[in-house]
Amino acid sequence: MNKKTILVNNAENIKKIYFFAAGASSTERKEDLAKTLSSFFRYSKVVIENDLFGAAKAACYNKSGIVAMLGSGSNCAYFDGKDPLINNFGLGYILGDEGSANYLGKMLLKSFLNKKLPKELETKFIGAYNIDRSQIFERIYNKPQANIFLISFFDFIIQNKKHGYIIRMVDDGFEKHFQTCIIPMIEKYPDEDLHFVGTVAAEFEDRLVHTAEKYDIEIKSIIKEPILNLLKHYIN
Repeated sequence: MNKKTILVNNAENIKKIYFFAAGASSTERKEDLAKTLSSFFRYSKVVIENDLFGAAKAACYNKSGIVAMLGSGSNCAYFDGKDPLINNFGLGYILGDEGSANYLGKMLLKSFLNKKLPKELETKFIGAYNIDRSQIFERIYNKPQANIFLISFFDFIIQNKKHGYIIRMVDDGFEKHFQTCIIPMIEKYPDEDLHFVGTVAAEFEDRLVHTAEKYDIEIKSIIKEPILNLLKHYIN
């Protein structure tokens, strides 16, 4: 029995659903998602929040703090113990997302296309993806979900995380994330703990700590999978 079958068979027994989604910030978006879920989970109370709220709850529970996301995308906000305060950092994969998986994927592709990758990395990249310039342009500019395409290259970055070129690329991404998001938040809320949530933060914890130490900033926690903390919070 697969997970989908289990979910269908138990839909009427589920009483509460907490759903955290990227882009679920507006009232209209929340209402649309709640309506969709309620059509299937007819006896459930459905609560919709954005992914930053979920990250903040996972990191801080009901305490205040600065919460930064470094996963497929990136963002940062001050969490007052109830809600993340509105900020200007969540600009998406085209204008923002510094240090995220799609940002690093974009940097990797640019290096490949500009012939900047070291030969050994270029050989590995071609062997792993067998993709050329025209195919990359087609996938990014003419097909939907370009952000998903960019994120797909994060596996290659992880596999080669010890290579000096990759380390420098990650450090550069984290530097931009700190300059854009973290430093302004620390200056505004100097007494608050700083938490990071997401796969990129966890996979490159040593480089993240290295960047923080450059600014004499302490990272209170780094959480790879916020779902575990969210389960603990809402079950209790």
